[in-house]
Amino acid sequence: MIPRIFLMVGLLALVACGKDEPQEGPARPAMVVQPGAAGAAASAYPGEVRAQHEPALAFRIGGKISRRMVDVGDRVKAGQALAELDAADVGLQLEAARAQLASAESDLALADSELERYKSLLERQLVSRSLYDARVSAQQAAQARVRQAKAQAAVSGNQATYAVLRAPKSGVIAQRLAEAGQVVAAGQTVFVLAEDGEREVAISVPEQSAADFVPGRELLVELWSAPGKRFPGKLREIAPAADPQARTFAARVSFDAGAGRAEIGQSARVYALADDSQALAVPLSALHEKDGQPALWVVDPASAKVSLRVVKVGPYGETAVPVLAGLEPGEWVVAAGVHLLLEGQRIKPIDRENRPVALAAAAPAPAAADAR
Repeated sequence: MIPRIFLMVGLLALVACGKDEPQEGPARPAMVVQPGAAGAAASAYPGEVRAQHEPALAFRIGGKISRRMVDVGDRVKAGQALAELDAADVGLQLEAARAQLASAESDLALADSELERYKSLLERQLVSRSLYDARVSAQQAAQARVRQAKAQAAVSGNQATYAVLRAPKSGVIAQRLAEAGQVVAAGQTVFVLAEDGEREVAISVPEQSAADFVPGRELLVELWSAPGKRFPGKLREIAPAADPQARTFAARVSFDAGAGRAEIGQSARVYALADDSQALAVPLSALHEKDGQPALWVVDPASAKVSLRVVKVGPYGETAVPVLAGLEPGEWVVAAGVHLLLEGQRIKPIDRENRPVALAAAAPAPAAADAR
């Protein structure tokens, strides 16, 4: 009996000793990446394709619109008639100006003949010098009245042509702000013309980013009709003051769509790359939190174990976030399933294609921040 008791005590001691040793389970597969350059992270701004030149078209005289020949979206050519006013009044003004010119020319002819007669009489000393000078002055006044009447007739003739509103350049009617039968004042906008030529994207820049947008900054433009294709663009102008209601700054980004067509009114998106090329970036899916602060699971290449490290991040991008402090180039971080890990847990590192990753031999991958 005594040997059997000693045997049972020995087995219990072995079991107790085994419980003191940690039982390490199998390594959990986890996708890992290395931080890339922050330039891979970009802020996106929605916008609309606009023409670089969009003049407001208006009549140079006031009147009642008798006819409108185009509508929004119509393509027009330079010199094409867009609308016209009731020309009855300007026609009467032109006739009156021409009648005044004819009267002034008749007065001038009479003054010329009177001057010739007084000149011959003066040579024969039949009239005084003062009477002759009076005729000379009357003839000069008649000449001035003819010049005045000609100028007034020319103005009236121009106003008659102003009754027809014509397109200054070829393009597309972007807006229509008046209708047939409406009485408009001189200079009141009737149409807005989007001229053919260079295209731009109109965007609104928030106040916190306005300081980073200076004319000439390189940007990228992506059309909704051509997803995945980004065209090089450049900031042409930005408003000096914010919109009083939206509190955003209106900006225009010029770009070249190459062989593709960018139609007026198309939706687009402008990407602004991060200015700090020294910062690193990781996918948004790699972010976790520790004590309310952003953190990353950093992998030890030697042991393949993870540790949660607090980092300082910059403004969030569409798919990535820049890491300003707390991470070194070449370090490996877990990019997916971060909420399933524990401190000190051993992982089986894999890439996006579910292939094993050799942590010690891998080189930094600048494109890692593009992971979705």
